[in-house]
Amino acid sequence: MPEPLLGIVLAAGAGRRMGGPKALCRTPAGVPWLHLAVDALVGGGCGPVHVVLGAGVDDARALVPAGAEVVVAHDWARGMGASLAAGLTAAPDEAVAAVVTLVDLPELDARAVARVTAAPVGPGHLRRAVFDARPGHPVLVGRDHWAPLLPHLHGDAGARGYLRDHPPVPVDCSDLPGGVDHDTPR
Repeated sequence: MPEPLLGIVLAAGAGRRMGGPKALCRTPAGVPWLHLAVDALVGGGCGPVHVVLGAGVDDARALVPAGAEVVVAHDWARGMGASLAAGLTAAPDEAVAAVVTLVDLPELDARAVARVTAAPVGPGHLRRAVFDARPGHPVLVGRDHWAPLLPHLHGDAGARGYLRDHPPVPVDCSDLPGGVDHDTPR
């Protein structure tokens, strides 16, 4: 049986450039972005899935699909780093790795997640989807990296500094959708 992979959707920010929390965004057809992110993680082999909420938590909680667990980042205003820390610290003991994505990647689908998780996964692994030579999401972070990563999680850089010092194995996803985040209304 494969090791449990925790999926984490980071959706706690205020979305200032978007005009409101991205956790409340929907496709033109009305599908919540939260559903798309959770579906991509589950379809790519993750379970359980945690959705990290902060700004707009009361409204966003209603948009989290059944089966996903809400984790509240009470200090979400400190930036994406605080949200990732909340997601990792809420991880179940049996999770060998976390697969992290952002709510503002509505085109991301399960194929990218499946590529990042396709090779055997162990607690020491770091992998990252790459789109046209640009690092993106999802990012697979093995459990051995969680404790040393936590002190680096400040502001909106998330894990960027840690991943610069500990380069993940790149997984080419250039032929797949999902490499561009949505920061402003379209």
